[in-house]
Amino acid sequence: QVQLVESGGGLVQAGDSLRLSCAASGRTFSRYTMGWFRQTPGKERRFVAAVVWSGGATYYADSVKDRFTISRDNTKNTVYLQMNSLKPEDTAIYYCAADLRGSRSNNPAEYDYWGQGAQVTVSS
Repeated sequence: QVQLVESGGGLVQAGDSLRLSCAASGRTFSRYTMGWFRQTPGKERRFVAAVVWSGGATYYADSVKDRFTISRDNTKNTVYLQMNSLKPEDTAIYYCAADLRGSRSNNPAEYDYWGQGAQVTVSS
């Protein structure tokens, strides 16, 4: 069983930065691909970013590329999402997720465990 707990959400203004953290339980955290997804009311959950087990490869949605950075610290069982130059359209609930097979997917159906979500609101 893997438990994921997000933190760091909040209300910011357009252009500000915010960092989300996701703390994971489980001894084999370092083997998982970790991803961040976001969801707004009435919409499907959408891929934001992912990082493979070593941190050596990262993947981003086009909408956040060059603004967001995903990273992980396997010694702390934690994955981060640094969000810069935030826009009102970034407003959503952000979820971290773990893919136990270590794939490099942007499909939420490929992820096995999910956190409870963290609200990020960007005002204009």
